[in-house]
Amino acid sequence: MANCKNCGAPLSGTLLTCEYCRTRQDVDLSLVHRFTVEEPCSKRICPRCHIPLQTVDLRLGEKFLIERCERCLGLFFDPGELEAFLNKAVTNVHAIDPQRLNEVQNVKRRHEYPVTYIDCPVCRRLMNRINLGSRSGVIADQCREHGLWLDGGELRQLMEWMKAGGKMLHREKELEMARLELEQEKKKVQFDRIDAAFSHTRPEPSRGPQDMDITLLPLIGRLVRWMFR
Repeated sequence: MANCKNCGAPLSGTLLTCEYCRTRQDVDLSLVHRFTVEEPCSKRICPRCHIPLQTVDLRLGEKFLIERCERCLGLFFDPGELEAFLNKAVTNVHAIDPQRLNEVQNVKRRHEYPVTYIDCPVCRRLMNRINLGSRSGVIADQCREHGLWLDGGELRQLMEWMKAGGKMLHREKELEMARLELEQEKKKVQFDRIDAAFSHTRPEPSRGPQDMDITLLPLIGRLVRWMFR
């Protein structure tokens, strides 16, 4: 468990704000041994605080640049960067811990930010809200073209989710969904083949009285007109 950088009290819940001294914690990037702030500031704008974002180098064996807000501690990852970071930061996970996953999933942040759509730091268009992984409890904001925004504390939550085997669980569910879709497709192909074979041997439907009436209507009309000429 992490401790408050100001008073040393243990952090719980969101691991973002100390319950005792109310100091906001930079817990996400404290997971990285060293990082440096690049100059100048990024032209990208924080969707929460509306100030320029910092560009920071996480220095994960090589240059690894992301943007963050020094006020709200939110983080912006270009497409593919979040997955690359998590794969470097969390390794050697070989089992799924259901109890720990429940704890991670139940972390709530509704009191920190209202549920709303926010602007992309790059193009300033509204981003989509997406659920990041099965039972992670993290709903992030994504611009398909430019990247993904995480509010402060959500990166730590994703890392705890991965440590509890969340990524393994997510892959299992994806494989199960793919298997079910394949079975449904096979059943559809089999049904289409049976239906096609049956249609070749299907007899022509017999005409009922109603069909005969519809067919004879033009003839009766011509007969009536001939009678009253």
